Amino acid sequence: MKLSNIDLIIIAAYFILMIAIGFIMKNRAKRSKDNYLMAGKKLPWYMLGLSDASDMFDISGTMLLVSMAFLYGFKSVWIPWMWPVFNQVFLMVFLSKWLRRSNATTGAEWLGTRFGLSDKGVRQSHAIVVVFALMLCIGYMAYAFVGVGEFLEIFIPYEAIKEYIPFLDNHLERFTPGTTEFETALYAAKNLTAQFYGVSICVVATFYSIIGGMHGIVLADFIKYMIMIFCSICVGTIAMTHLANSNIVILDQLPLGWDNPLFGKELGLDWSHILADAQLKLQKDGYKLFSAIVSMMFFSGVLKSLAGPAPNYDCQKILSTKSPEEASKMSGFISIILLPIRYFMTMGLCILGVLYFKELALHHTAEGINFESIMPAVINKYLPVGLVGLVLAGFLGAFMSNFSGTLNAGQAYIVNDIYLKYFKPDASRKQVINMGYLSGTVMVILGVGLGLLIKDVNMIFNIITAGLYGGFVCANILKWYWWRFNANGYFYGMLAGIIASAIPPALSVSGVTHYFDGTRMLYFFPIFFVIQLIACVAGSYAAPPTNSETLLSFYKTVRPWGFWKPVHEQALAEDAAFESNKNFGINMLNVGLGICGQILLTLLPMYLIISNWKAFIIVLLLLIGIAITMRKTWWQRLSDY
Repeated sequence: MKLSNIDLIIIAAYFILMIAIGFIMKNRAKRSKDNYLMAGKKLPWYMLGLSDASDMFDISGTMLLVSMAFLYGFKSVWIPWMWPVFNQVFLMVFLSKWLRRSNATTGAEWLGTRFGLSDKGVRQSHAIVVVFALMLCIGYMAYAFVGVGEFLEIFIPYEAIKEYIPFLDNHLERFTPGTTEFETALYAAKNLTAQFYGVSICVVATFYSIIGGMHGIVLADFIKYMIMIFCSICVGTIAMTHLANSNIVILDQLPLGWDNPLFGKELGLDWSHILADAQLKLQKDGYKLFSAIVSMMFFSGVLKSLAGPAPNYDCQKILSTKSPEEASKMSGFISIILLPIRYFMTMGLCILGVLYFKELALHHTAEGINFESIMPAVINKYLPVGLVGLVLAGFLGAFMSNFSGTLNAGQAYIVNDIYLKYFKPDASRKQVINMGYLSGTVMVILGVGLGLLIKDVNMIFNIITAGLYGGFVCANILKWYWWRFNANGYFYGMLAGIIASAIPPALSVSGVTHYFDGTRMLYFFPIFFVIQLIACVAGSYAAPPTNSETLLSFYKTVRPWGFWKPVHEQALAEDAAFESNKNFGINMLNVGLGICGQILLTLLPMYLIISNWKAFIIVLLLLIGIAITMRKTWWQRLSDY
């Protein structure tokens, strides 16, 4: 354990500050329901964007990105398309504006603006989106829980605390060191230690997010992100200094093509003569036919992006902005503030991992090296006293940002879409706040409970991106772009998607199948999509269309493009001067430019870290060109539809 007294003081001070923020913001959050859940829709777009970026700069995701950068090099910039990261571009260009125009409080409440409020199908669609949202929130909390436990266990290992925490004592003295029984018992003890840390940190995160509401979350996120910016600059600079002073040609220690983001039909990276465990990991991940995999990720990613934000913290931040234009600005700001900072740290940790790989105390599993442990191992060994404490505080804050933002979204659904809608519509302000406390506590218990069943970060990442999101896509695409799609179709499409896409993850968690190892889940996406499409269309035509008054109000307020001809004709009948949204072409141009810009924002700090100045300048010039173009095609046209 490397933590010095200075590091421990920094971490303790950070936790005290987070608790203080909860108390300070408690009275402001109690002013009203909207103040508690949405900060009264008064926060500026850049603060909400920074807060959203802070939610995304999490421990679990960064551990995964560092391991991917180590294994796949510059080709790792394409792998986050699995999530997909470019959904922020679709939001920035048009979907955030469309969503914000509803003035809703949650994604489920938004459905009322699209399908109305009265019939059975509307109530069913409302219920199914609440169920999906809560499933997603619980999944994200489990994702954060698993990551923070793995992270802390390296800094404060089982051996350091077993004498102080009685239930961690696994009676290892009963077994002979080096035997299978001893290794099994030691692995169980370390796993229990990681879970203990996860539960402990969750308690603190739960306190300040439940007590302080959205105001407390955004302020805490701002403080944390300032810390992460400073830490990222320090980590990247340390990596560049070590690389410059090492007299080592870094690429000689890596597979040919590691520093090239371009690819052919196959991945083209051969670790077999350098690190056998890395080659085995690549084989298990299943990225050999890289061109086909990236194409499938792009295909599924575009569909997921067209569906709009999932009902989680991202959706909640968009709905909390002051106006539709500020919602677009917020979504665009996220990529700019997140990607260069995060990847400067990611690549810095990766390069230090490459330089000193043999000296790192990495975790091992039955399948070999756990490459996700590179990040905490490097931080533990190669960062100076004080900076270790700041990085740990920042990443623990990152965990709490992700955890609390997700928790806030879950609370909003329980309070607005269950409690106020079905149980106590006339609840007092105090009752609403108390229900927020109770619902938050229940969400934490369920999220931590799921986290205890998950074996590693990659597994829960796959379950969320391919399993839960796989059941979300089709119904949420059609709601924006097809007038005949109704609440009945939405309900049956979501129900079919949730059932179909939840079976493989459930079997994976239980160990019955391995469908969601590596990239296998990509092959199931088209199947999920077709199942949902059939259910959506059949369900829509099994019931009458949404009433014309609701459709007309939605069309005139949100102004979507797509297949809205009958509704457009009604709008023209009322107002001959009404114009349809003709921005499809310019929107798609901006989406393409934005996706290219995201890739360049990612590559820029990576080339900077390895001091490839020629590539750095080329990327920078391309990025400037995209920025100048999008200033005219996007920024100056924010008020257009």
